[in-house]
Amino acid sequence: MPNSAPIHSITASTSGTAGNVGNTGNAPGGGSAGDSTPSNATAPRMRFTAQEKKWIVYDVGNSAFVLLSTAVVPIYANSLLEAAGQSNIVSTWGYAQTIASLVIAVLTPLLGSIADVQGMKIRFFTGFLLTGVVMCCAMALPLGWLAFLIVCVLATIGLNGSLTFYDSMLVDVTTDERMDRVSSHGYAWGYIGSTVPFIACIALIFGGPALLGLPTVLCTRISFVITAIWWIAFTIPLLTSCRQTHYRATRDKTGEAIRGTFDELRSTFRAIHANKPLWMFMIAFFFYIDAVNTVISMSTSYGTQLGIDPTQLVAALLVTQFVAFPCAIIYGRLADRFGGKTMIVAAVIVYLCIVFFAAFFLRTATEFWILAILVGMFQGGIQALSRSYYGKLIPKQHADEYYGFYDVFGKTASVLGTFLVATTTSITGNASLGVLSITILLALALVFLLAQKDPTRG
Repeated sequence: MPNSAPIHSITASTSGTAGNVGNTGNAPGGGSAGDSTPSNATAPRMRFTAQEKKWIVYDVGNSAFVLLSTAVVPIYANSLLEAAGQSNIVSTWGYAQTIASLVIAVLTPLLGSIADVQGMKIRFFTGFLLTGVVMCCAMALPLGWLAFLIVCVLATIGLNGSLTFYDSMLVDVTTDERMDRVSSHGYAWGYIGSTVPFIACIALIFGGPALLGLPTVLCTRISFVITAIWWIAFTIPLLTSCRQTHYRATRDKTGEAIRGTFDELRSTFRAIHANKPLWMFMIAFFFYIDAVNTVISMSTSYGTQLGIDPTQLVAALLVTQFVAFPCAIIYGRLADRFGGKTMIVAAVIVYLCIVFFAAFFLRTATEFWILAILVGMFQGGIQALSRSYYGKLIPKQHADEYYGFYDVFGKTASVLGTFLVATTTSITGNASLGVLSITILLALALVFLLAQKDPTRG
């Protein structure tokens, strides 16, 4: 990324630490009141600060594992299942993703509350990051299908746990007015940046046997290590620079804050529930992000079960990344003009069409390519704007705790989505019906979004 941006102190773009400490004795406020003031102003067309850049770069690192998990890991897992006499990759992979999501849904609110203590956010982020990276390397070991899925679940837990605290850092590195743009660029650069190690891995997997004389299985395992190295390398800038400027308790109050964690959780949940616009958004988010995440996590396994050639699946998903890069940035700019919620609603409607297309028309590689391009156009936008829109509605000094609940809604939803697809597929023997069930979630999300009054638009 360019290095010409002016370097501003992180505390210059966010409210000062002293002001945050002064509010630590108060219960979490309701949504946008107080310290989180929504703004209708268009984000200033300024260069990113050094801190914003370093935050964005982590998306480049972790997205490499996300892409590999979407395109390569299910195919490799399928080969292990077939070798063991198993056949239904959609349901098996769906249950594995369900377990990973459930663990994160249970852990993140509790750890998020503790992470709102001064200096704790980066520690939890680092712990989950290292878990994910180490388990990504461990996937390269010669494992049976069950052991491989267990390691894969642990790597996924590490990834998603780190993302909870990474998302909450957004309130520390930028302002409300710049939040949509910064979040969108994070997803955009994540999409395009992740293609570099992915292309290297695919070249190794498909070219390694002929050029290097290495078996395809070994080349696939080496790709896991390459991805882990890329992931950690692009995390170093954030690890060495991030400062937690919003917190509910100082370091000398750590013990007291930890003992009061469950009281804080209850207080935060009551505050979220009492703030009707925030609560309505959270319910809508629960349903639509479920659909988005399920489409992402199940697309390759669904295509594999339909009999689409793995090379076509991988190539289509690679094109998705290139399509998603400009589209995520454009989505952020459109949010400046029309509002984040409006663009989220538009994306939900499009996703309804995407799921119908996948259920009724997706049968060949060409149709999978169409699906991949459509997903790429809207996936990054809805994810980025959800993250930044939520950040505008919450009190900043409780960001980790609130983003912990954000992750509960997101990951619990993922439990529902993957479980719904896996169970429907197992019962009916028809993967298309499993995919079609996702439309129920999107329709419910649309109802709650339309019923919510947007506090950021006045």
